[in-house]
Parts: sequence; C-alpha cells; structure tokens
Amino acid sequence: MMAAGIHFGHQTQKWNPKMSSYIFRERRGVYILDLTQTARILDETCDLLFNAAANGKEFLIVGTKHQVADLVASAALRAQCHYINEKWLGGMLTNWATTETRLRRFEYLQLEESRGGFDRLPKQEAENLKGQLFRLEKCLGGIQYMSDLPDIAIITDQYE
Repeated sequence: MMAAGIHFGHQTQKWNPKMSSYIFRERRGVYILDLTQTARILDETCDLLFNAAANGKEFLIVGTKHQVADLVASAALRAQCHYINEKWLGGMLTNWATTETRLRRFEYLQLEESRGGFDRLPKQEAENLKGQLFRLEKCLGGIQYMSDLPDIAIITDQYE
C-alpha cells in the first residue's frame, strides 16, 4: 500500500475532526493515514462486497472524475454491474421515478435509431433527437438496464 501511495491523506488545511482517529501523523502539510487501520477496514469492506455479490445484490459504481472514468467503466463491465462515469444527474437515485422516465426515453430513442426512424424525420428534428440520444447515452449509458435502485453504491474519488 505504501508503493501505491495509499498512505497520503488530504492537506492539513482541509481538516475534518472525524478523521483524527485515522490519521497517523502530519508531514509537510499532508496528513499520513494509518495503514494498519486502512488494511483492516479494506478487508472488512471486501468481505461485505463478496458476501453481497454471492447473495445476488445489485451494485452501482460511481466515479465521475476524468482520471477514473475509464477505469470505472471497464471495471463495471467486467463485473457486470451498473456504473456512472460521466455527470451525476441530480436526483438520480432519490427521484427514481424521473430517472426511470429518462431511461425509457433513452430506450425509445435507441430503438428508433436502430429501426431507421430518424431517416424519415426532417433533418433538423433528426439532429435534435440524435443530440438528445448522445446526451442520454453519456449520462445514462451505464445504468440503462437498471430496473430498480441498487443495493450497494460504490463511490470512488468524489469531488469535494
């Protein structure tokens, strides 16, 4: 874990009192995390995830930073779970009814494009629908087959 740089925490200016028990010490303006606690908690988390996967739970992996977007997509596809690696839409999980309507619209537009339905429309209207399909693909492409709320959400590398 030392070689991977996991021991580096956040800057000392961004202090959160709840983190004090996980901090080993401060060095050059950066908190150094306690790796023994990190290893223990990581092991407990892995056990929880393995048990949930064995019980058939649904996972959602979220990573919207540019650096991890491709990694999140490839890991989720390998694990056959849902993912979000672009913009997180407001209310995506808390307002599931609205998200479902957007997913149905996305499904309809995909079906129309595959049938050649856009070719029968006027050029400007077809371009508008293609643009809408592109935006929906970008935001909802990783959850297009999600029929209900996930059981477990894994959020990686969030913005502050």
